[in-house]
Amino acid sequence: MPDRHALLSASSSKQWLNCPPSARLQEQFPNESSVYAAEGTFAHEVCEYKVRKYLKERVKRPQSKEYYTEEIDQITDVYAEFVISIIEEMKRNGCEPLVMVEERVEYTHIAPSGFGTADMLIVGNDKNGSGVLHIADFKTGQGVFVDADHNSQMMLYALGGLAAYGYIYDIKIVRMSIIQPRLDNISTFECTREELENWGESIRETAKLAYEGEGEQKAGDWCRFCRAKPVCKACKDEALSLCREEFLDLDEGAFNEGAFSDESVPSDGIRASPADNSENCKVPVFKQPGLVSLTELAQILPTLNRISSWIESVFAFVSSEAINHGVTIPGYKVVEGRSKRVFTDTKAVVDTAVANGYTDLYKQQLISLTEFEKMMGKKKFKELLGAYVKKPQGKLTLVHEDDPREAIDLTATPETPDREFAAIPDEGE
Repeated sequence: MPDRHALLSASSSKQWLNCPPSARLQEQFPNESSVYAAEGTFAHEVCEYKVRKYLKERVKRPQSKEYYTEEIDQITDVYAEFVISIIEEMKRNGCEPLVMVEERVEYTHIAPSGFGTADMLIVGNDKNGSGVLHIADFKTGQGVFVDADHNSQMMLYALGGLAAYGYIYDIKIVRMSIIQPRLDNISTFECTREELENWGESIRETAKLAYEGEGEQKAGDWCRFCRAKPVCKACKDEALSLCREEFLDLDEGAFNEGAFSDESVPSDGIRASPADNSENCKVPVFKQPGLVSLTELAQILPTLNRISSWIESVFAFVSSEAINHGVTIPGYKVVEGRSKRVFTDTKAVVDTAVANGYTDLYKQQLISLTEFEKMMGKKKFKELLGAYVKKPQGKLTLVHEDDPREAIDLTATPETPDREFAAIPDEGE
């Protein structure tokens, strides 16, 4: 997979379309990888392998002791089966589709130096004989639900696909699919070629501003993956402003000795000094204590997610500066945390233990369900072992009503004290 990223990449388009200066601002910070990104990269390699194998190309299966798991095998199967179904359907429509795996596409006619890599680009016909461009993108994430509807990343990939193949094929319909197996999400958005090209023209000026580092700096849910977020003034101002608005005014000295905090405080959080009722002697205090309704809490959840994300990014940035770069942080110090004991030489451990009469050193474990299925084949597996397979209820999660998954009827679910709840996911692309 390509390692180089464009300044105005498709994957970060939601960010630079909403906050144009962010594209240049984050150039000052290293693009550090994470465990999640590394796992995602490996999963994409497995997806590529499975599709190329279907296409009868000579490919080597990706290997990773750290990231290759039964779950990775399952979710990449979902992606491969979806893509293969698109290809097979086009073949049934009477055409041999053009299939491009991990295809680099350029949309420089819309965004300066803009390019990206589409996981899957397929050109063929629908059942009515109309030319179709189908873009497919695999997502490993499970914290953020990603919808294909007017998704800017997918639309930029599609514009790049049109630029590359639109003059060869009579493409009239554009379909864009996001496959996100960990959230049971396969989302497809369809539009006409004209609609897509009109959208491209509508963002041309914003893309130019982003490339030049101009425009308005604006905080929002698109800040999630911005590398400049920890030191972004817009993010800081938004977070602190919302905290002041909801709880107290920190800048006005709510913790000063003259501040009041009792039940007689007005709801606006300001009370005049007993010694002087003039306007000049008002002292900021905590807001009137009380209970907040669930409706009010629901309204501020998206904001709380953004504030929480900003706080985490600030701590991560400051910690990295201190630990990795030796920067002194006033009032803080770097210490060593607890660690677990590990063997330095497993073979020597086994040899020594056996030589001294200890033989019960290994635990036996049944091969996984997926390994059984691959060994027997899906049909035989279902026939022999299907009666012994069940899919337990997934962890209950509170999500926004726009999420396409079907709501659980909690009135029909037995109440159990040990029921697990997942964290509310951040909104974002």
